[in-house]
Amino acid sequence: MAGYKVEICGVNTADLPLLKSSEKEALLKKIKSGDKEARDTFIKGNLRLVLSVVQRFSQSQENIDDLFQIGCIGMIKAIDNFDINQGVQFSTYAVPMILGEIKRYLRDYNTIRVSRSLRDTAYKAIYAKENLTRKNQKEPTIAEIAAEIGISKEDIVMAMDAIQTPVSLYEPVFSEGGDTLYIMDQVSDKKNKEENWIQHIALQDAMNHLNERERKIINMRFFECKTQMETAEEIGISQAQVSRLEKCALRSMRKYLS
Repeated sequence: MAGYKVEICGVNTADLPLLKSSEKEALLKKIKSGDKEARDTFIKGNLRLVLSVVQRFSQSQENIDDLFQIGCIGMIKAIDNFDINQGVQFSTYAVPMILGEIKRYLRDYNTIRVSRSLRDTAYKAIYAKENLTRKNQKEPTIAEIAAEIGISKEDIVMAMDAIQTPVSLYEPVFSEGGDTLYIMDQVSDKKNKEENWIQHIALQDAMNHLNERERKIINMRFFECKTQMETAEEIGISQAQVSRLEKCALRSMRKYLS
């Protein structure tokens, strides 16, 4: 909670009130009788509960203010639907409501909108996969999942791909000695074939000014379309070293060509 003692949605979280159990019980009874002031007091007194739930999503890239507001909606729904006669703590009832509201927001308002039918297909496939895994003690194939829920393999694959969270090609995956490797460094380059390079620049002359290892790395990366990992394994050095040598070689080539 300490990390959330900041201004969120205009609320100074360090100054949030904390209600005692007896105060909560008294306020809940007033709320059920229609006391709006008691309702407002109870909402303010449970904002810390919302923050404790929002903390679980601290590693996501979503705006913390947005998640806090959505969590408050879940908490208000919990207040309106809470039955004081059930003999359970309000927090026990409210936390799943707050979590559910945030998860629905993350699912339905993703940057890339996915149709409801695709999401439903994907969730059916996930549920079927979990059931088949428990039943057969092994991960099912797409064909087995398709047979279980009566949906074609193609539709299942499309739906599962649609709900995946997109990742930037510039997402760092490894760092060594100050050199950062990105996802794009692990993807084969299918466009920059030899003929495309030679049509525009005197590439061969530039490569002749490199040492043997640098020439080999440039050739494997841009002519044979191999990833840095594949290049590193073939040459017998680390991927970080390949990245460093590749950058150095490209700088030398650009300097020569300029």
